[in-house]
Amino acid sequence: MQKLNQVLVSTGVESFREIVPITLLSLASSAMLVPVVIFTPMALAFILIPLLYMPLFYGVFYAYHRRTEGKKLSVKEMLSGARKGFVPAVVFGLFCSLLVLVLGSTWWFYGGRDGVVNWTIAIFQTYFVAMAFVSQFYTLELVLQNKLGIFKAMGESVKLFLRYPAYTIGAFFQALVVGVMLVVTVVGFASLFNGMLAVYLHKAAYNVLHPDEDAGADGVPETNAAYAEGRLI
Repeated sequence: MQKLNQVLVSTGVESFREIVPITLLSLASSAMLVPVVIFTPMALAFILIPLLYMPLFYGVFYAYHRRTEGKKLSVKEMLSGARKGFVPAVVFGLFCSLLVLVLGSTWWFYGGRDGVVNWTIAIFQTYFVAMAFVSQFYTLELVLQNKLGIFKAMGESVKLFLRYPAYTIGAFFQALVVGVMLVVTVVGFASLFNGMLAVYLHKAAYNVLHPDEDAGADGVPETNAAYAEGRLI
């Protein structure tokens, strides 16, 4: 099983090597996110993001997964994935929206009140939401790599989190830090984050799904025969 720093370095190397398709996929998948966030009311955004953005987000993951099988990394594959994975993507998006809603309403109700009890409840709820997000770190990759239904994948993701808690929290934190760094530039987030996250999550999930494999043969595209022949560039 690879260490997290190896997964991160491998992700960086591949993202740099495939910067053009990764940028195209990230921009295409973010096309729905920008107008929804800017022009729609917050309450409506909680519904539109799962319905419009999450299928495209899932499509980026699908496109990279197909790349590991020898297909070309392209927007066409992303759109195909968005169509095929519409239901699991929407379900997962609604679940994430629910968690954000719980967190926001908690701090709105308890955070503005004085007293130790109110702050304790708010902090506990924040911890609960954070752990819920972390526990679903592998969900979309389980749908893709293990061909599971969305609800089965969510349950299996929790099991993997409990089996590898330190690894999962560390991987989630690394992805979060990269995301925050890209958000600062705004344009960088839209043009890179989704594609880089697809690469990173595929490698991180494969690592825990195949822990007995050697670190030098992690089953990612670098070891794929089609990649070696240059057909994926």
